[in-house]
Amino acid sequence: MEIELKLLLAQEDAWRLRAHPLLAQAAQGPLVLQMHDIYVDTRDLQLCRHQAGLRVRQVDGRWVQTLKAGGTVSGGLHSRHEWEGEVPGPQPDLAALDAAIGRKQPIRALLRQDAIRDALQPVFTTRIERTVWQLRTPQGDEIECVLDQGVIESGADGADGAIRSVPVSEIELELKQGQAASLFDVALALLQEVPLQLGHMSKAERGYRLVAQQPLRAVKAQPVALDAAMSVEQAFLAIAGNCLEQVSGNQDGVAGGADVESVHQMRVGLRRLRSALGMFKSLLVLPDALKSELDWLGGALGEARDWDVLAGNTLAQLDGEAQADAAALAQAAHAQARLKHVEAAQAVTSARCTACMLGLQRWLQARAWRDSCSVRQARRLDAPVSPFAHATVRKDQRRLMKRGKRLLHASPQQRHQVRIAAKKTRYATEFFASLFAARAVQPYVGRLSALQDELGWLNDVQVADRLLQQLPDVQADQADQVDQSAHDGLRLHAAFIRGYLAARAQAQGKDGRMHKAWRRFKAARLPA
Repeated sequence: MEIELKLLLAQEDAWRLRAHPLLAQAAQGPLVLQMHDIYVDTRDLQLCRHQAGLRVRQVDGRWVQTLKAGGTVSGGLHSRHEWEGEVPGPQPDLAALDAAIGRKQPIRALLRQDAIRDALQPVFTTRIERTVWQLRTPQGDEIECVLDQGVIESGADGADGAIRSVPVSEIELELKQGQAASLFDVALALLQEVPLQLGHMSKAERGYRLVAQQPLRAVKAQPVALDAAMSVEQAFLAIAGNCLEQVSGNQDGVAGGADVESVHQMRVGLRRLRSALGMFKSLLVLPDALKSELDWLGGALGEARDWDVLAGNTLAQLDGEAQADAAALAQAAHAQARLKHVEAAQAVTSARCTACMLGLQRWLQARAWRDSCSVRQARRLDAPVSPFAHATVRKDQRRLMKRGKRLLHASPQQRHQVRIAAKKTRYATEFFASLFAARAVQPYVGRLSALQDELGWLNDVQVADRLLQQLPDVQADQADQVDQSAHDGLRLHAAFIRGYLAARAQAQGKDGRMHKAWRRFKAARLPA
């Protein structure tokens, strides 16, 4: 299993890396290599579809083939299965790969198919200058630090024979021996001198995206795979890793500055992570500094998301007598949402965000909570996860039932507390779902979701009221020259829609839908 941390840097900052004191102390290096990689696949990219990449690399006059498959990417940390060996030329040796791959690996069966073997062809190439340093940490861990600079090129495209390309400028820290936490120590040290971002895509993934010309897509939460043999601590690590996969999977989409769904899904990933940390807080506590940074990042995404919901959902759904006023406001709200997307993009591409994610991953990899936990906490962390899962879901449901007793006559603040409790209960149930019977989980989560939908719309109205109060003055502050008539008109539109939404929210509270959703949830059987 290859374990490496990928970091991106601007080409003009490469000199900062080369001059870094940490690399000056390298046990070996720098070694400079010229590399030419040929990635092969079928015309319809079957290897890519199975999350695999096969390349043949020419370096120093010899050819080496490498197959990478499976694994995960979480917070910039790439863990993949890798098989490598020398070959006589630029063609892959599938027989040698077959002998090297373990029998239980799905990729082995795929490469044994004649239709796949006969259809392999070059799909893109890379030309890279690689500079290598061999590092040894004070703890004795061995890490290879690599600076890659060059280009990824696709084949000729269409009748014009054009060749598409993307530049490469990245650092790879590969663990050769020792603990994965040391990768983050080195990365944080480099970040002190070099502006860096976490890299979430391998060169293979970037090459395939170039070939297929696929747009970035938002990444939704995937099911968490737990089993009863896991300890509580192992379950926490699996859940936290799952949340970070969702966060990191959407970071490039947010960095693009325009994708509404990527912002939403990255924010959901952070909220799921904070919920998971809350579930386990009696056993392990995130350091205050990291908690503060997660709150900052969530806030940057939250502002963009709030304006997106106002412009694209709340105002867009209004009709009848409110439609004209809503349309006038939606244009201004969309403009504000675009500005908040730019700010969110700046946040996720900042050194501050990089330091936050590196610090969080280091805390997880080192299991740093063990340094301060009591003997009792350590025993509970090592205990089987199932009793903890059942107790957690039961506790969350009790809290929700208590807060929901007066739901039908609750104030907006009280409804908000019920919504938060419902969200935490849902997240906990989904985190531990693989430990419960599926036939019990699905109806329970479904009724929770229906309740969340009713409470969520009412919360959107509260957020809309706050933003609509701000909107006229925010727009005026950002204008080069204020049109007082237009400003007064926008204020009147906002006042009307605020009143209209408040009336609709009051009516919805009386029309029985929330009452019905609450009654259906109360009648649901707890999966645990």
